Amino acid sequence: MSTETKRLSTDSGANSLPRAAFVPTRWSLVLRAGRSDTTRAKEALATLCETYWYPLYAYVRGRGHQREDAQDLTQEFFARLLRKNWIGDADRERGRFRSFLLTALKRFLADEWDKARAQKRGGGAQLLPLQFDTAETRLSREPIDDVTPEQSFERRWVLVLLDEVLKRLRQEYEQEGKAGLFAEINPCLVGDGASLPYAELAKKLGLSEFALKSAVHRLRQRYRKLLRDEIAQTVAERREVDEELQHLFAVLSKKG
Repeated sequence: MSTETKRLSTDSGANSLPRAAFVPTRWSLVLRAGRSDTTRAKEALATLCETYWYPLYAYVRGRGHQREDAQDLTQEFFARLLRKNWIGDADRERGRFRSFLLTALKRFLADEWDKARAQKRGGGAQLLPLQFDTAETRLSREPIDDVTPEQSFERRWVLVLLDEVLKRLRQEYEQEGKAGLFAEINPCLVGDGASLPYAELAKKLGLSEFALKSAVHRLRQRYRKLLRDEIAQTVAERREVDEELQHLFAVLSKKG
């Protein structure tokens, strides 16, 4: 993890919203609903599960389960999570979706996996559209390391989160008709400003060097905002955004 990437992530400056402006996001909405099981909370939880399912599937595989068993277990876990409303057991004071999911999954694997394996995938419940066909490809491309399954889970969680942020950023540029510009300046998100060939890139894009630097500055600002917004979807309180951000990048900076 480069110094520039950490700066992009933590130097929020004037882009940060005041604490009083924090509005319910996906995980905070789910926690606030508790056992009332509102429609909005169920939809928010399903969206979170569809976004962050891969680290859990990889964790199950890392615990020694073969591919088909891991697929069955992952689907059954999410089916029960959505159906049985386990959220009432979450810690509302320091509720992080990442921590809740891993704790719930460990409990499920310890107590229920024999039953789940004996059932058809999902136990007849409606399944989330999880792309298991691509999951094995992703796993095969990841380097082999000697870290614990829990450490691998956290690292994969960060990578999924960053992918989600980049996807949202790309979509915004595409909607504005600036897909080409994004493709060219996207590498500037993690590059060292002193070494970036701004003059060469500006000439290629038909821009002045000043205009290019302004475009890169706006890209980085928007990236920071989207990153904080995405993290906010997975924590219960505004004060936890900075804490979670620091934790996740500490995880990513560790050597395998």
